[in-house]
Order: sequence, then structure tokens, then C-alpha cells
Amino acid sequence: MALSVGDKCPEFSLVSLTTDGPVVVESCQLIAGSPAVLFFIPMAFTGVCTEEFCTISNDLAEYESLNASVYGISGDNPFAQQAWAEKENFSLPMLSDYEHEVAGAFGIAYEAFLPEKNLTMGGVAKRSVFVVDGDGFIRYAEVLESPGDMPDLAAVKEFLKSM
Repeated sequence: MALSVGDKCPEFSLVSLTTDGPVVVESCQLIAGSPAVLFFIPMAFTGVCTEEFCTISNDLAEYESLNASVYGISGDNPFAQQAWAEKENFSLPMLSDYEHEVAGAFGIAYEAFLPEKNLTMGGVAKRSVFVVDGDGFIRYAEVLESPGDMPDLAAVKEFLKSM
């Protein structure tokens, strides 16, 4: 079952690729005192995921004006994430959940991702968005069953305005 509003955000460590190489990012670093918006996607180099992250990247200044930090999370390795971001020219900070542990902790992992298309990989994150407040509690949650659906980005921004 997916985490929901009022639940405590699980503690986690993920890898991000920086100009200095891979670095470990702790959840407590992401939510230190201000809201963090965590966008989970199934996988890099796919149509809807690309559309979502390009749109979010184009709106980063708006999220920042709402005092929110924004992160993209996928089960891809950080080098694949970087290649994808460079190819698509987006600047959304990316975190690698390569072992799918965080997707599991949030309760958003597919048992089998798109088995009807012969993609039976388990643990892939459902397209989801969580807003975590500065105290580490989930204040907004949207989990989509279909990987072809986009989260309601306008609703996320409206929610941030109300915080």
C-alpha cells in the first residue's frame, strides 16, 4: 500500500551524479526545513517520463519561488539518468533508486512493470509525486496506476502555494 498524507517519509539514501561524480544523498538533506517534491517515474528514455521531467524542469523556478526543492527519482543508474537529461536538455536534479528500495519503502513499486508488453521487471516505481514537509511528513501524495498518465502538476503547485 502506498504511503499517504500524514505518513512519515521513510529515511533513505540515493545516489545523484554531480560534476564531482556520484554522491550519496540522504532523505534528511532533501527535507531539511522546507518542502521537498519527489517525482517518481518508471524509467528514463520513455515518452511520458521525458515529457513529465522536461515540463517540471521548465518550471523549476516556479517551484523554487514556492520555497520547494524538486527531485526526480527513477530506478535507472545515475549515468543513464545523466545521459537522458543531457539528451532531453532538462535540469531536474535526479536521484537513482537503482535497487528499487525507495519505491518499495513508499509502497509504489510495480510487481511486474507492463507485463502485457513483456516488460516484467519488478520493483519499478509507479509514476507518483509526494510533497514532504520540512518535518518529514507527507503532505501531498498522488500515485498513478497507469504509467501513461501524468501527475496533476498544477495541483502540486497549488498545494505548495497553500503550505
